[in-house]
Amino acid sequence: MMFSGKQTKPTFKSYLPPLQTDSKKSPQLPIKKLEAKLLPGEIVVNEANFVRKCISAESCQDDLWGKLVCTNFKVSFITHNSLPRQRFQCTHRLLGEHDIPLACVEQVVTVNDVKGKQKILGSNQKLKFNPTELILYCKDFRIIRFRFDEAGPESAKKVCLAIAHYSHPADPQLLFGFEYVGKRYHGSTGERVSGIDPGGGMQTTLFDCSSDWDREIKRIGASEWRVCTINQGYFISPSLPEFFVVPVSLADQDLKQYACFFYSQRIPLWCWNHSSGSALVRMSNISDPQQQRKVEQRISSAITKSHPLRSDVFKSDLDKNLPNIQDIQAALLKLRQICVIDPFEESEEKWLSSLESSRWMEYVRTFLRHAVEVVYMLESRNVPVILLEKEDRDLSCVISCLVQLMCDPHCRSLHGFQSLIQKEWVMAGHRFLDRCNHLKKNDKEESPVFLLFLDCVWQLWNQYPAAFEFTEVYLTVLGDSMWVPIFSTFLFNCPRQRAENSRVRCFLKNFNLSWFNELYIHLYVIVIYQITHFYVFFFFFTSLLYFLRWVPEAQIPQGGPITAFHKLSVLTDEIDMLLNQLRQYKGAGGTPNSLHAEHSKMYFKATSTPHQPPAPPEYLSSSFPFSPVGNLCRPGILGSPLSKFLNGAKIWLSTETLANETI
Repeated sequence: MMFSGKQTKPTFKSYLPPLQTDSKKSPQLPIKKLEAKLLPGEIVVNEANFVRKCISAESCQDDLWGKLVCTNFKVSFITHNSLPRQRFQCTHRLLGEHDIPLACVEQVVTVNDVKGKQKILGSNQKLKFNPTELILYCKDFRIIRFRFDEAGPESAKKVCLAIAHYSHPADPQLLFGFEYVGKRYHGSTGERVSGIDPGGGMQTTLFDCSSDWDREIKRIGASEWRVCTINQGYFISPSLPEFFVVPVSLADQDLKQYACFFYSQRIPLWCWNHSSGSALVRMSNISDPQQQRKVEQRISSAITKSHPLRSDVFKSDLDKNLPNIQDIQAALLKLRQICVIDPFEESEEKWLSSLESSRWMEYVRTFLRHAVEVVYMLESRNVPVILLEKEDRDLSCVISCLVQLMCDPHCRSLHGFQSLIQKEWVMAGHRFLDRCNHLKKNDKEESPVFLLFLDCVWQLWNQYPAAFEFTEVYLTVLGDSMWVPIFSTFLFNCPRQRAENSRVRCFLKNFNLSWFNELYIHLYVIVIYQITHFYVFFFFFTSLLYFLRWVPEAQIPQGGPITAFHKLSVLTDEIDMLLNQLRQYKGAGGTPNSLHAEHSKMYFKATSTPHQPPAPPEYLSSSFPFSPVGNLCRPGILGSPLSKFLNGAKIWLSTETLANETI
């Protein structure tokens, strides 16, 4: 059909209202500019627009579009869209929803799909192809992918090179901690008095002055110990604090003479005293074999004199009894391989078997077991203990903290726990810079010793949460904080290194470890364990005592009341015994038997006959339920959930029949 020049009259009739074209009646909404939120001292290094963040590996429907920004502190992805909010959500004060601290970036990988090329980028490296994809492997087990399909090839290359360069700083001075100036906390606001700031809140004890140590001695009641000042100006050892505690019977002149015989001149450090008078001391190895016996005898004799009963010293060689830092690092790498990189096994049993083969949980169990043995020596045997380690900067930090957590209720409070980390990790010279590998220089020195400690603490908290004054959320914040090194807590290797960087030291004076409380606004996480951002450990160690958690008498904050806990445990066992008898009565036609006592899983057991009163506990103290009553080999200990875990149990066995079964 040919078209004629005459226009035909339209026959279609629309029943919809006409489209509004008047700009006054239908205003155009302005497009919000995508800009990164920067901290004081933070600057934008490079950025790329029209970048796609991959959310799902199976489909791109949920992917987000936005701008990828590299600053001197983080990798930031800014988008108008947002992910659906989870039921348990944490809001970070320093990081956005899609931000990654540069210190958390383990590896930077660029990919070109068209050319089939892939390259791992480091600092000051060149990139000969235009990347179509960027993959960031993070230390907290995350793998984050960005696509540059619509981005400019040159801007994509520049932002990738910037991320690789700034995530591999060549010098500690290049870390963002030296640029960040928190206006809210910077500057002097007053002096601390007895650990309390002028505003009335509790401050973390820094143990950077003699008065802090004096207060700790008085708190514990260690009258036979004194504050030593011979290391002022780090004259003796750069890795020791300027002030530490030694036996009263040891003169400063003797300590100066003995210092040269110890590894890195690290004189033995006092950690804590049990209420019985038994001291916990940590000591590096003696480097001179000819002087070893003489110096050890002198140190041991001084520690013995500090004990009320003059008990001989028990020496615990951590290097022989515990995995070394290389073993711990290898276990974490295997764990990361299983949980993040390898495909998930269809068979749950195979996957759990692979997880067990990483040996991470075995090492957690080993450290907890050793800590319990030290507690037994201090409490039941009533003898002083020396923790021996070659450098006294890694394994001894874990064991000394675990022992104090088990024995001292103050350390299970929020303020006490922060002060404990400051004393046994920060001031004792743990190499956070090397162990966290912030500079990406020496992989052989990298080891997640502090992360292992947090996992040990989490296991204790998960079994007896009422004994702690903080939640597992705090441990999550603490674990994440290692990859946000803007404060000197996890930034340096020793106190002297912190002191030399006076700018950060001045900042720390007013900020210290209490900054953990400021990192998160909303702490709604109740059951999500994300120290390493994976949740498999909940399947291994799910506590079965939660039904007692909300009974006030069953809680034991500050270590008591133990007797109420004992009576409730006996009552729980009686209920379990009656339930067993009822089931046997129904199944056996009215002939119940009494085999409950042999198979009871409770630590405190009820008697099999109602007329026989339950035997009182042999010995209970403020360290219950973390320390055993007597030797680990005694049969009476086998009912303790803690001992079952220490002896290789996969789960905590306690009162699951009451928790899971009904009549």
